[in-house]
Amino acid sequence: MSIGKNIETIKAGLPEGIKLIAVSKTQSIEVTHQAYQSGHRIFGENKAQEAATKASALPADIEWHFIGHLQTNKVKLIAPFVNTIHSVDSIKLLYEIDKEAKKNNRIIKCLLQFHIASEETKFGLDMQEAITFIESPEIKTFHNISITGVMGMATFSSDQNLVRREFKNLKEIFSWIKETYYANQTEFKEISMGMSGDYQIAIEEGSTIIRVGTAIFGERNYQ
Repeated sequence: MSIGKNIETIKAGLPEGIKLIAVSKTQSIEVTHQAYQSGHRIFGENKAQEAATKASALPADIEWHFIGHLQTNKVKLIAPFVNTIHSVDSIKLLYEIDKEAKKNNRIIKCLLQFHIASEETKFGLDMQEAITFIESPEIKTFHNISITGVMGMATFSSDQNLVRREFKNLKEIFSWIKETYYANQTEFKEISMGMSGDYQIAIEEGSTIIRVGTAIFGERNYQ
């Protein structure tokens, strides 16, 4: 089945209002462009240099999302074009995003990444860290970022009940933060959770953005 058909099939099964990010990380510019030619315009990358290379080579109307762990010294590479950064987990990183967005006269959307998985290897905030983060005086001084929601990655597991609990947890975190800190801010509305193997569960538990790579492009070649 072609990339375009894969995208069409996934979109046909999505409820209204769910944003599909085609995760093009490790895919060539040519393969990514095939997905673009099918009519899709929202792509996700997890390495800053690869994202910058693709953004300069591919059409300007692509909405780029950065979905991987982001080092502060790499923010400048994606600040000129990135729409949303899903992986904000420190004030230091947010400061850098705001600084580089200002240089480019842009406002960059940011999602707070939470550690919801049982695996220790995943990045992200816990609840206490998030409260300290949101209540920090520095955050009020940032004018070139917009915090628009939360992101999390479930445990890589065949245990669907475990995955569902983790997604449910992220939805509860989102709801509490929204009610406590962002009740009057309509832009705080996104829950980025769900990938190729678990996005249907994520949608059932409240996801608004799914990040799908393998189900669109096939198995990746990491060489």
